[in-house]
Amino acid sequence: MSIQHFHHVAYRCKDAQETVDFYAGILGLKYTMAISEDRVPSTKEPDPYMHIFFDVGDGACLAFFELPTKPEMGRDPNTPGWVQHIALQVEDLGDLMSYKQRLEDAGLDVLGPTDHAIFKSIYFFDPNGHRVELACNTHTADQIKELEALAPMMLADWNRSKNTVRHTAHLHEKEFSSA
Repeated sequence: MSIQHFHHVAYRCKDAQETVDFYAGILGLKYTMAISEDRVPSTKEPDPYMHIFFDVGDGACLAFFELPTKPEMGRDPNTPGWVQHIALQVEDLGDLMSYKQRLEDAGLDVLGPTDHAIFKSIYFFDPNGHRVELACNTHTADQIKELEALAPMMLADWNRSKNTVRHTAHLHEKEFSSA
């Protein structure tokens, strides 16, 4: 028994058509499916909805629900805006920069590229207010091995202190020391 990969990750959207126009039209994701029902299949609650899906590769989908009978979408006021985001991988730095230009040409504010030492990424908001990150890997196999080896110790140290643990500080130290 094992989990293979994401089947889908679902978020709420303000408008299904606007969301399709953005994710298919601007980002180029394949719009693959829509499901609309009057009743929630899992809870049987009566609630009309539109559920749309986009192919993000490897059989996984990014999905959205438009819920016209519910109050307007909001954000968790206790969670910083940079925490909750949708991160999608692109092939390389050339693709990342092409997307940056494409998004800016469409009138979006784009932050980055940000160098995370093991990947580079750009950030922007979709029409629903969800923060989206496009990332391209720049890591080596040795870097990933090191991070995997440090992960258990880092979590144990975090659990003891609930304060920053510095085992991987080298990933951003150069960036912060020059600021």
